[in-house]
Amino acid sequence: MALLRKGTNSLFGSFRRFASSGCTIYSLSSGHVKCGVSVIRVSGPQTKKALRAIVANKEYEPKARQAYLKSFFHPASKEMIDRGLLLWFPGPASFTGEDSCEFQVHGSLAVIAAMLDALGKVDGLRPAQPGEFTKRAFFGGKLDLTEVEGLADLIHAETEAQRKQALLQSTGALARLYDNWRRRLIRCAAHLEAYIDFAEDEQIEGGVILQLSKELKAVRRDIVEHLSDQRQGELLRDGVRTVIIGAPNVGKSSLLNLLCQRSISIVTDQAGTTRDIIETMHNFGGYPVVFSDTAGLRRDTTDSIEQEGMQRAKACLAQSDLILLLVDAKNVIKLTHNDSVPQFVDNYLNELDIPLDLCNGKRLQLVANKTDTLSEEEFQQLDKLSNILPISCHKPDKMPVFLGSLEKQLQELCGEPRAENPRITNTRYRQQLERCIQHIDIFLRDYRPDVYPDLAIAAAKLRNSVRCIERITGHVSCEDILDVVFKDFCIGK
Repeated sequence: MALLRKGTNSLFGSFRRFASSGCTIYSLSSGHVKCGVSVIRVSGPQTKKALRAIVANKEYEPKARQAYLKSFFHPASKEMIDRGLLLWFPGPASFTGEDSCEFQVHGSLAVIAAMLDALGKVDGLRPAQPGEFTKRAFFGGKLDLTEVEGLADLIHAETEAQRKQALLQSTGALARLYDNWRRRLIRCAAHLEAYIDFAEDEQIEGGVILQLSKELKAVRRDIVEHLSDQRQGELLRDGVRTVIIGAPNVGKSSLLNLLCQRSISIVTDQAGTTRDIIETMHNFGGYPVVFSDTAGLRRDTTDSIEQEGMQRAKACLAQSDLILLLVDAKNVIKLTHNDSVPQFVDNYLNELDIPLDLCNGKRLQLVANKTDTLSEEEFQQLDKLSNILPISCHKPDKMPVFLGSLEKQLQELCGEPRAENPRITNTRYRQQLERCIQHIDIFLRDYRPDVYPDLAIAAAKLRNSVRCIERITGHVSCEDILDVVFKDFCIGK
């Protein structure tokens, strides 16, 4: 069979053998701070030996997944270290897939140090390297790469929306979706291999190629739909880059301080106070936001430092996801209807020497500051314009409408994590899925029996589409294709 050889081993098989032949590892799994309870984890073939050494009972046989209140001893000195809970998780029904146990002890630094020293005195044990427990779970087939990365995101989640998305990914929402596509592509590749190698001998109908093409188009359609998510998952994972821009002394730094509820940027009456980019991550309504305060933009300046600050502001603008365009309320009260707002924005950007194409494809919100300087009649006139958000940094009572609108825009940008529609959270996934589509397109384009009778090269493109999915999940195998061939066509029976 083309490019498939007898005895080809799954990389996962090699990984499992590697993991199971490794030594036993141990480490503190809870935080490195003083706390009520700390958890020390052990995993590997010598786990039961370590467990018995710590409880000072060579014949001890704990039941699986039950908590025992035990005294823990140092194997060398025989002195008691602490009294805590012991849990035993025999493989493969454990996080790593290996024999594992946990010691839950009091969280003082002295107890933790003594427990780690005690485990180090047991033959066959060594301290775990960073991430090694999760790595063994991956090698043992307990997690795929998307679940591993979801677990890392869950550990680092800072907002509620990030937690929801990371939890869905760590529990297999993306893994199930990608594995479904992988299996469908493997089936297509298997049917094509069978058609190439056995069609004449086994009288396999040529209609299988037509069905194969239909299935490939269906998979392609699903992947394209998955890719057209406006980068919602990535924005939620990394934070929505929100840049505050405008003319000098329009209130950009005051707005940043007000949004973050603390003094981050220096605020003075002197124009050009902010020269560099000031960034801060903020949990805004459960969504992660990276706010950026920038230098005031204007054309008429000869100050080289201010010019450098403006160049950095434009570079920051180019990398942003959401633009808060700040303007003095006095400059927009002359607008009388919503249709005039887009033209005002274009003119204002031109006044700030910002190329319009720098803002293309980005969400832009015009914000009118210093409304406390307006008369009641002027404010009502401004308030009628639905495309402008009026605020006053000196009178925060004007802020609730602005804050509600900003939260709504963040929700639209990031979306709501859902198990039935998991989103792409990593640029690596997006790149591999785009390459997968390219390989499918090449196959669909090149397969023309009248002009292109040699299917072997086109079949290689189809196998490449499978490998793109496997690079996302960490599965690398050719045996899966052989399994489907024998299952679907029963060749050789």
